[in-house]
Amino acid sequence: MHLEFYGAADGVTGSLHRLHVGGVDILLDCGLFQGHRAESNRRNSELPGWASEAQTLLLSHAHLDHGGNIPTLVKRGFLGNVFCTPATRDLCSVMLRDSAMIQEQDARYLNKHYIRDGDPTRITPLYDVEAAARAVSRMISLPLHRPLQVATGVTLTFHDAGHVLGSALMQLDLVERGKKVRLLYTGDLGRDELPLLASPEIVGGVDYLLMESTYGDRKHKDVESSNEQLGKIVTETIGRGGRVLIPTFALERAQEVLFALHELRRRNKVPSVPIYIDSPLAIAITEIYKLHPESLSPDVAAAIINRDDPFSPPELRYVSDARASRAMQQNGEACIVIAGSGMCEGGRILHHLATGLGDARNSVVIVGFQAQHTLGRRLVERRSRVRVFGIERDVVAQVHVVNGLSAHADQENLVDFAKAIAATGSLRGIALVHGEDEPRRVLAAKLKQQALPEVLIAKQGATVEL
Repeated sequence: MHLEFYGAADGVTGSLHRLHVGGVDILLDCGLFQGHRAESNRRNSELPGWASEAQTLLLSHAHLDHGGNIPTLVKRGFLGNVFCTPATRDLCSVMLRDSAMIQEQDARYLNKHYIRDGDPTRITPLYDVEAAARAVSRMISLPLHRPLQVATGVTLTFHDAGHVLGSALMQLDLVERGKKVRLLYTGDLGRDELPLLASPEIVGGVDYLLMESTYGDRKHKDVESSNEQLGKIVTETIGRGGRVLIPTFALERAQEVLFALHELRRRNKVPSVPIYIDSPLAIAITEIYKLHPESLSPDVAAAIINRDDPFSPPELRYVSDARASRAMQQNGEACIVIAGSGMCEGGRILHHLATGLGDARNSVVIVGFQAQHTLGRRLVERRSRVRVFGIERDVVAQVHVVNGLSAHADQENLVDFAKAIAATGSLRGIALVHGEDEPRRVLAAKLKQQALPEVLIAKQGATVEL
């Protein structure tokens, strides 16, 4: 039995790990790598041969950096089942289709400009809508706390990870030649104080912990302080006649922002202005949230059951088609715009940034993690000029970072989680993935200070014997 690290072993995006038990391979996640366009295309299209030959894939949650490359895997010949929670399957049915559509739209847009400029470069989408549908057809829903043998000697049990709707910790009970091992893979770990979801569950009897480390070097602000910060930014921006542009991940972050704006408006902490959800995907996902109150916190679930929609602040307007989006970009009114993608690497937010970065009245509010070499990271770094749709543009708008809305565990949450797992008595090793080098190094040092078992900073291609 061994575990091999491949994707998100030297960074945050593109999660893909290989578990070998009983002579077969089982994949843990298969996500999209995000970064430089050329590098992203290469890494996402060049999946290792063993991935397509694996027997089974276990999906922690629906974020594209964890499940967004499953259609490519299916195109390469993967014939196994994909196990995930019911909410994750529902989310993937819209998210993977949307990913394919955005890839096709962006390719058409960029290729048109390349042809116009005489550039021989051509962009080809990784996969199309049909491939996305085939990927979803391989998904089998497994509720939380229901053990299932997914391969010879491998029993899977999902537990609540508290990160996004449907996110799960994977408890893997492994047996080979009489040897028994329990591996726990966090996927992405949530926070204790998030208003929409329950806290991550603690699993007992774990021998090896495979844990994310995105924010391993910092502590988040509390949610209430972050909401107040967001309210102040909105009020000041609207006061000068500007627009608040919020790039969001359509899953969880968009709903967190809507929930925050709903509360701020209810308490008269922000002015009454139009709030546009310019993301068909975020609209669809918000409706899926309402279908799964069992996966939400008790208060939010009760509100949904009582038809008190916590995701609909006053003046909320949905923008579905591209023509309405273009018209809204050009009408000049002071407003709030929530659009994808979260790292500004695709989707409608790029069009809003193309027209809005040059206006000093506007604000760009970053509410999620931004991977290296993404447009979102360049904005966080306060670059004076950035490239949008291949054109260099001045950044005159104000850029704000509101980290407290993150659905990822921070350093304190991660350390407390590892300590709670270790307290059950059998933990022998921890491997850190899904983090940049510095956060992982800092977190590893913190974990060692707690006298926890061996901590490994995973590297791509490294193998751990279980």
